[in-house]
Amino acid sequence: MSAAQPAAYLGSTRAVAEGTQFDQTRLTRYLEAHVPGFRGPLVVEQFEGGQSNPTYLLITSDHRYVLRRKPAGVLLKSAHAVDREFRVTRALFEAGLPVPEPLVLCEDEEVIGSIFYVMRHVPGRVFWDPQMPDLSRDDRAAIYDSANATLAQLHRVDYAALGLDDFGRPGNYFARQISRWSRQYEASRTTDLPQMDRLIEWLPGAVPDDGDRSTIIHGDYSFHNLIVHPTEPRVVAVLDWELSTIGNPVGDLTYHMMEWFRPAGVDVRGTLAGADLAALGIPSAEDYAARYRDRTGFDVDPIHPFYRAFNLFRVAAILQGIAGRARDGVQTDAKAVEIITRIKPLVAAAWREAQAAGAS
Repeated sequence: MSAAQPAAYLGSTRAVAEGTQFDQTRLTRYLEAHVPGFRGPLVVEQFEGGQSNPTYLLITSDHRYVLRRKPAGVLLKSAHAVDREFRVTRALFEAGLPVPEPLVLCEDEEVIGSIFYVMRHVPGRVFWDPQMPDLSRDDRAAIYDSANATLAQLHRVDYAALGLDDFGRPGNYFARQISRWSRQYEASRTTDLPQMDRLIEWLPGAVPDDGDRSTIIHGDYSFHNLIVHPTEPRVVAVLDWELSTIGNPVGDLTYHMMEWFRPAGVDVRGTLAGADLAALGIPSAEDYAARYRDRTGFDVDPIHPFYRAFNLFRVAAILQGIAGRARDGVQTDAKAVEIITRIKPLVAAAWREAQAAGAS
């Protein structure tokens, strides 16, 4: 399967898509009453992408804000929980972690038709292509080091001290994740993929013994969810906390490190596989893992092929959720069809990694 050439940056906006509009006058009145300093008139644009929770840029004469809402339609249980996003980002912001400042959570569906929250807009660059082709070697090295340090900082947070001890269930993270995404795949199934069925059967008994510590984990820690300073090579905000929970930090680390191992053609973000990392200024996977271990003190082995199989499986299940919403007529993004075509090659790649880890 061939993939489109990845864009250098994310964050562009467009007119609000058909089916995702809302009453802007009612929203303006609500925000004027609940966000200090908010004053209309209001211009609303929609961020490109947003396959899960539609995301909008709110522009006033003085400030910019970002709104995230639940999508329309019948939703899978626990999916699209913007109230959870608001809760965790508020706690992390107050603790000094690099997240956008959350301003208000609205659970009154009468305002725009669904639950939503608003946060302060953080200017910067969001990279789609992990090779960051237009940057200098030194800037790439610094951004990768900052991403590593930010992830380590998150995993060292005392979540109980932040009032997040009930944010997820400690222990058995990979078993719970495999069960969750297996259920989502079955609930959203649109075609039969025998290799996915084999993965669902094999994964639960193949989890490596990397310890079972529990931390706050982001769940989708990748460069497309990191805002880098407009001119400096450092991470200033982590976005999209929809999949965050209490879990094994190895889950975050190994998902993030798919940048090094992702097979070509299964994701439009591209891959570092086969790239001249030394020339790019990007550390090897082994060196990147070592930096993380030094910063956290966690003795982990994120290079094990089980994790590549698991993460490819997980992404395939997430995309299958999009396929299910398209089947049910509630997926409105025009890119959904292209995304759905990636499920089968993702599953095939996951099975190859599973075989490398001993599956047969």
